[in-house]
Amino acid sequence: MRHGRRRGTPRPPAPKTIPATAPPGTQPTSSDLTEADTAGGDVTPDDVTPDGVAPDGVAPQEGATGGGETGGGSSSLGRSSAVMAAGTAVSRGLGLVRNMLLVGAVGATGLAADAFDVANKIPNIFFAILAGGVLNAVLVPQIVRAYTQRNPEERIGKLLTLAMTFILAITVLLTLGSSIIIPLYAGDSWSDPQLALAITFGYWCIPQLMFYGLYTLLGQVLNARRQFGPFMWAPVVNNLVSIAGFAVFIAIYGPAATGQVDDLSAWDGPKIALLAGTATAGIALQALVLFVPLYRGGFRWRVAFGFRGIGLRSAGQVAGWTFGAVLLEQLGVLMITRIAAAAPGTALSQGFGPFADAAGSSALITGVVAASPEAYVVAGPAAYSQALMIYLLPHSLVTVSIATALFTGMSAAANARDTAAVRADLSRGLRVIAVFTIFATAVLIVLAHPVTKLLVPTGSPASIVAISQVLVAMSIGLFPLGGMVLMKWVYYAYEDGRSVFLIQFLGTVLLLAAAYGATAVLDARWWVVGIAGAMSLSNILVIILRAAGLRKRLDGLDGARVLRLLVRVLVASLVASAAGWLTLQPFGDLYGLSWTRALLVAGCAGLVMLAVYLLLLRIMHVRELDDLARPLMAKIRPGR
Repeated sequence: MRHGRRRGTPRPPAPKTIPATAPPGTQPTSSDLTEADTAGGDVTPDDVTPDGVAPDGVAPQEGATGGGETGGGSSSLGRSSAVMAAGTAVSRGLGLVRNMLLVGAVGATGLAADAFDVANKIPNIFFAILAGGVLNAVLVPQIVRAYTQRNPEERIGKLLTLAMTFILAITVLLTLGSSIIIPLYAGDSWSDPQLALAITFGYWCIPQLMFYGLYTLLGQVLNARRQFGPFMWAPVVNNLVSIAGFAVFIAIYGPAATGQVDDLSAWDGPKIALLAGTATAGIALQALVLFVPLYRGGFRWRVAFGFRGIGLRSAGQVAGWTFGAVLLEQLGVLMITRIAAAAPGTALSQGFGPFADAAGSSALITGVVAASPEAYVVAGPAAYSQALMIYLLPHSLVTVSIATALFTGMSAAANARDTAAVRADLSRGLRVIAVFTIFATAVLIVLAHPVTKLLVPTGSPASIVAISQVLVAMSIGLFPLGGMVLMKWVYYAYEDGRSVFLIQFLGTVLLLAAAYGATAVLDARWWVVGIAGAMSLSNILVIILRAAGLRKRLDGLDGARVLRLLVRVLVASLVASAAGWLTLQPFGDLYGLSWTRALLVAGCAGLVMLAVYLLLLRIMHVRELDDLARPLMAKIRPGR
């Protein structure tokens, strides 16, 4: 029996629907940057972006960011944008405080830090798979479309019930299988105590998967109902819970700097529960708090089982290719996580020589390392995650915003078969992204040490060095990352998921080959730096292959103009790098620098680099600088 709306009951406003050029499954996801899943961070709306920064892999639907507002006028859009921008800014700021306290609690390198990092990233990794294969490709578009159909809340009730039943079942299975999954990512180099600690962390952390799913689904319902603010502000709750919990942990058990954190025998039930339980409680409240605005807005989730009438058959072939690309990326994440997890233990074995394998030596070596952790700092999964967090900041600040702004126009032009317009938009996007990301690369390379100290202030001196070394190798791939993300959007505009998958396959092969090659030629303490370099090489290969494919499809890429811009920007960045390096010299050795000194060093050298760079761009008449400044100013003043 079909239930219609009662006469006189207004239908909720329909959001702008997904255009024909972007069917379910073609919405950009995190398949270009699934390595971001290793960050072990939390899902925020700012991360739900094209190739978005982080763990969820779910892209915003049309109309989900305020762009689909048709009836509220510019003032309504301005208010919505201001609310969202404020939520994102507060969340990002609190997220940095949260990360500072987490590093203060368990460190950025070491046995406990790596154990927690691997366990806490498992729900992010599996949610990326679920998001790319089920939520983003099938369910989320149907939530958006439900409000254009009859019985929208009945349809959404079925969709939410179906999705959460599936996610709950997967979460239970993965949680119960923690003793199988954690060793799969940790590899066979960890000691039994470290592996046991990670598995126990997993029992506490893996349930985050269910709440990631709930948060994303409820957030899409809010967006479809044009209640934009709550979705952007909910992560603030998560960060506040985490800040409080990690602060309590430090108050009770002391900071990682005391050197006791890697005494694995001290990790009893209450200590594990406080750290990992805090992380999961924050994600849970981030999701559950969304029920409040939904209820106040009149939405009622009526649990209902059934497949009929909810449009699941509309997922096209492109969704399968998108899911395949996500799985490929996750295979890469699995393998590089295993390499990173093996690095500290292998370096220890290399350092202690034959004694490392002697009977009864394990406890003694663990005691030596715990007593003098600074002498045995080697980058592992946690250090990689910290470097990745810093590396992604420029990408999320500019590249994602530019790609989002251009995608709708490129989709419309592709649908109208206006190849020239698509080519022009892609050229403009690449040029504007280059102006920012190539300079950001120079800054991250020259100022890696003080920038790392600024953003990871609670890290030990040796761990700051380890993280900054990884960051330098990663930074080489920053512009290729931005370019390949934008290019993938063009493939999606033409509904071509197959090419994305095939190119991603080759990129993943290179990533793994280069990463394993690094383990063969480098000492273990450099393995994670090698992984970061492999990621940069993979990004370069992917952007070259995507450019080659689009050159044929678009009858050229405005290559001469893009190349001229790249040369000018590269020259300006190299000169700015030299000026920044010279500015650093009077500060002497930076090892062990304080946060205030890091601020002084980064501030002085960064301002010099920026001034030189901007001056040279003006001298060389780089007009793309104005295109870059315009959207940034719009973000600062969204209501104008």
